[in-house]
Amino acid sequence: MPRARKSTEIRKREIIEAARKLIFKKGSEHVTVNNIAKEVKISEAAIYRHFRNKKEILSFLASHITESLIQDIDSAAGSDISYPDNIGGILRSHLSLIEQKRGVSFQVIAEIISFGDKKLNKQVYNDIRNYLQRFSGLLDSGIKAGAIREDIDSEAVALLLFGMIQGLVNTWALSNYSFDLTERYDALWNVFRRMVIHN
Repeated sequence: MPRARKSTEIRKREIIEAARKLIFKKGSEHVTVNNIAKEVKISEAAIYRHFRNKKEILSFLASHITESLIQDIDSAAGSDISYPDNIGGILRSHLSLIEQKRGVSFQVIAEIISFGDKKLNKQVYNDIRNYLQRFSGLLDSGIKAGAIREDIDSEAVALLLFGMIQGLVNTWALSNYSFDLTERYDALWNVFRRMVIHN
């Protein structure tokens, strides 16, 4: 009896998850349509029924990663956790996922940059800008609530937080994952918290 064909949505998710796994296990240079097809256990032709090329797979993967990060921000905005600890909690949640996936989010971004496609780079840039704007909005809410210093530039702080996380993850990856990522983050966050909290 022939196996039932999976829905397009399920198959697309399997394909982008396979791309994510290949980056995690072998590095971004191994993300090819052939290797993805082997990982999902389908033919290359089946991949092309859902995605036109590797670029489109990377585009979907990047969007999926950014959407999950933005969902964390939206969840924190509606939580009962007070400022700025809800912001610290978001970043810790991001790092916990990054730790489980061995920094794959940043490897995907690096792969997209190395791919050299201007349209794809612009998409990722817009996704990151959207993420930073949401973070900036959360900081603005903290300022209005009187929990965060009113003299800070929320956009600059959002970018600084993003850079702090990226720098920490890069150092962690270069050390061959030799230290506890979230533990090191907690030390950095304590320093950062004292900088932004309203006294």
